[in-house]
Amino acid sequence: MKKIFFALSLIFTLVVFVGCGEKKQPLKIYSIIHEEETKALTDLFTKRTGIPVVFLRASTGELVNRVIAEKNDPQADILLGGATNYHIQANKAGALESYKSPLAEKVPPYAKSADDTYTGFCVLTLGIGINKGRFESKFPGKKYPATWDDLLDPAFKGEIVLTNPVASSTAYLFVQNQLQRLGEEKGWDYLLKLAPLVGQFPDSGSAPAKLLGTGEYAVGVSYLHAVAKYGADGFDVATIAPPETVGDVDCIAIMKNSKNLDAAKKFVDFMLSAEAQELMSSIDFTIPVNPDAKGAKGSIPVSQLDLIDYDVAKAAEQKESVLSKWSLNVK
Repeated sequence: MKKIFFALSLIFTLVVFVGCGEKKQPLKIYSIIHEEETKALTDLFTKRTGIPVVFLRASTGELVNRVIAEKNDPQADILLGGATNYHIQANKAGALESYKSPLAEKVPPYAKSADDTYTGFCVLTLGIGINKGRFESKFPGKKYPATWDDLLDPAFKGEIVLTNPVASSTAYLFVQNQLQRLGEEKGWDYLLKLAPLVGQFPDSGSAPAKLLGTGEYAVGVSYLHAVAKYGADGFDVATIAPPETVGDVDCIAIMKNSKNLDAAKKFVDFMLSAEAQELMSSIDFTIPVNPDAKGAKGSIPVSQLDLIDYDVAKAAEQKESVLSKWSLNVK
């Protein structure tokens, strides 16, 4: 199976990365962030540096597994996006290169690794999304849920959408949010009370915001920026930042044994710049990490959030056992 995986991986990579200009070696990127943002950012990078870029966009789990499997002979130079616990996973496997960008000095401590193997470029915050029309139709006169505990209202049964934590880093972050704010015993009690109220557990982290936007559910757990984007696009949604929520960062890292290290370092510098982070926020409403960058109108500043002291290392260490328990107890 491993031989087949490597063969397919090599063939797929060659197909994806074919057709690049020959004047300069292209920078090759595995991108976890959405294709629209990836293209806008890489186009601007090429415009600023003259370095051509090709990218493969796929899910977090798929690309992190590729990075680890290819660590001795990487088929890309950059891993763009993904929450910190996934970068910790790749780093523990020896798949990431240490690089401290000059712009990393402006990055808060919670958004970068101690050994400079990964650095955050935008803040991701979990919250509650509401489809206003559906909510008012299903629950006339009822107040929107304002806290995580409000989601346990039995009236919401079948009207909540939450991503599957086994498949999605977004939902795993939600699971850890509850375990870390309530403690292990009370956290699991909360999760096992909530699960029967959930109408759907899609695999994609972007699905709840989309399903809220299209009015298929009244309530959803999602990144706030994803719901805010649907609101800016004219969908009938509202965002709620509950107290004791969790914030994480989308990170960038260079592959160990990168074949284009100088270009990779330049791309990290670019992604930490105010220009790149403002561009990304203008597309997807994420909150920039660079203090000099302004978030898009409609995004919620970090200063307005009530965040728990999230233990990223603990979340990474517990991942296998937590997801195993979830799979056994949530059907």
